[in-house]
Amino acid sequence: MNTSLAFDFAPILPLWLLGTLALLCALALLPAALRRARGVWWRAAAFALILGALAQPRLVEQTRETRPDIALLLVDRSDSTRVAANHAAGIEAARRAIEARLGRMRDVELRVVDIPEGGNQGTRAFAALERALADIPAARLAGVLLLSDGQVHDVPADGSWAPGEGVPLHLLMPGRAGETDRRIRLIEAPGFGIVGRSVELRLIIEDLGVRGGGEGTAQLTLRRDGAAPITEAVPIGREHRITLPIERAGPSVIDLVAETRPGEVSDVNNRVVVTLNGVRDRLRVLLVSGEPHAGERTWRRLLKADPGVDLVHFTILRPPEKDDLTPLNELALIAFPVRELFQVKLREFDLVVFDRFANRGILPPSYMRNIAEYVRAGGALLLSVGPEFVGPTSLAATPLGAVLPARPLNPQQAIIEQAYRPRISGAGARHPVTEGMPGGNTETAEPSWGRWYRTIRAEPRAGATLMEGAGGAPLLILDRVGQGRVALMLSDHIWLWSRGHDGGGPQQELLRRTAHWLMREPELEEEDLTARIEAGRLFIARRSLDAAAPPEVTIIAPDGSSFRAPLTPGVGGRASAEAPAEAPGLWQVSDGRRQAFAAAMPANPPEFSDLRSDPARLQPLVNATGGAARWVGEGTSLPEIRSVAAGRDAQGSGWIGLRKRDDHTVTGIAALPLLPPWLMLPLLLGVAILAWRREAR
Repeated sequence: MNTSLAFDFAPILPLWLLGTLALLCALALLPAALRRARGVWWRAAAFALILGALAQPRLVEQTRETRPDIALLLVDRSDSTRVAANHAAGIEAARRAIEARLGRMRDVELRVVDIPEGGNQGTRAFAALERALADIPAARLAGVLLLSDGQVHDVPADGSWAPGEGVPLHLLMPGRAGETDRRIRLIEAPGFGIVGRSVELRLIIEDLGVRGGGEGTAQLTLRRDGAAPITEAVPIGREHRITLPIERAGPSVIDLVAETRPGEVSDVNNRVVVTLNGVRDRLRVLLVSGEPHAGERTWRRLLKADPGVDLVHFTILRPPEKDDLTPLNELALIAFPVRELFQVKLREFDLVVFDRFANRGILPPSYMRNIAEYVRAGGALLLSVGPEFVGPTSLAATPLGAVLPARPLNPQQAIIEQAYRPRISGAGARHPVTEGMPGGNTETAEPSWGRWYRTIRAEPRAGATLMEGAGGAPLLILDRVGQGRVALMLSDHIWLWSRGHDGGGPQQELLRRTAHWLMREPELEEEDLTARIEAGRLFIARRSLDAAAPPEVTIIAPDGSSFRAPLTPGVGGRASAEAPAEAPGLWQVSDGRRQAFAAAMPANPPEFSDLRSDPARLQPLVNATGGAARWVGEGTSLPEIRSVAAGRDAQGSGWIGLRKRDDHTVTGIAALPLLPPWLMLPLLLGVAILAWRREAR
């Protein structure tokens, strides 16, 4: 509380009328003044008293309540300040010191506002400042203290922003001047590539804060899906290209790490994780039908309906033993190009399908061995067999039989001719090829699809039996052989489903899933472990044909720390787990047999582009408001904080200033008239008498 005195007027008449009366009085006095008449000054005094009485001069006493100035402290809590431990500690220590110092200044009120993480838009300091200023009267704002590393991403482009007239903006930064930071900056990183081809990554390793941008080379380590690392020397500050072959379909995680620069703020942005998804171009499929039959069109229609398939189809219409000595130039048939298909161009096909093919001397043993080696080297083979699979012409009796998952029984027991509905086996209920197949049998219901009438009985030697035929005999067997895969369908009656016989069935879906499993489509892997990261959470999915309880998984964070998490069983051989994964980088998951990798990208990429404390972004605004940019960490002390009057500098050597605003609220007013009526009349009469006596002499 304080008081102040001021001289004031409360005129009875409007000011323009008072001005007119004053002019008339002056005109009335002018002739007397020109004649130098006696008593002219007493007349002037009388007029002045009359005009003063009309103007009512008074002495005003105000009682004021002074309001403290407000200092706004913005504390940067974004990711870039938390990455470097010394920055986070420096900001917290400076915040406590500022609160303690301003707490001792009675005429200053401190308001603290945290700058939250800004998503993928970087540090939004000025957005937080505008929200805070909305609750602060402009007449009380003494200054803005920004406690940040200077990496602010919403600085006004024109540089014209100011918190108020004469109000300084001070930037207080953790760390020290001259900090350095090494980073990997991706120029181009394709999200997908065609299997069998290569893609190119373009990147630059940069040293920030180093004069000239750095020189020399830095070691760059590349690791793909946890494989052995590859290290090479990369020039600093120059674009570098990396060629990556796409070897399989599905996602691959590429981990790139640049060696740490001595003395840099943090090595968090020395690592970049890229997820590269392999997709197949057009699949080349070779379909060989051993003879014309009712189900031949089922395979052809299925493969021709897929726009991503290039189909080469041959049907053996006349086997060699049916030679009728017709001259070749008179035949309308095309000779089967055995050598071109099974020796020269065999490895150009992604999938080979034998449909009721019997070995009648068309393919010599050497070509059968070629097909077997093609499978072991990563090829895919699908056999749909009928009665020809039994007996001496069976493909199981050739060198190809070494890669087949089953061998037929003797002819008397091998062929079962009876009606049945194909059933999904216990393993098939967990396998993605047949799990959830529309119309299939469940624990409580029988299959609802149509019946078949033939099963070729065979003795399984390897692989998994997914479907069963008449009498529980194996019907569909899938197996992995070396690097390749084999599927064996022990019946030639799937075409009945395509004709809608007895209600039909999902032949297209079954054959599509089987073909895609042979093509190693990731979503159809029966033994698989995958991991993905979304919104800071690690989601783990495991699939297995093993009916035992799923094991715990080991999770390894980017910093090398590990922990275990239990898997929750689901349906169809699935199990899942979830864990927090906020740290950016490569996360690894292992169930003891398989490993999975997931890339955690920074939630706020702009925050990690530069981790130094640097005033460059804010220096123009700091200078425009008369503020200062100071470091407050690593051996430097917090500058003294003073209150400075308007018109004086707001910063100097070792100190920063807050503008003294002197804002107040008037709580009471007392007015004392200087010419009250009881005083005015005697004075006016006295002056008039003196003027009369002076003029009467």
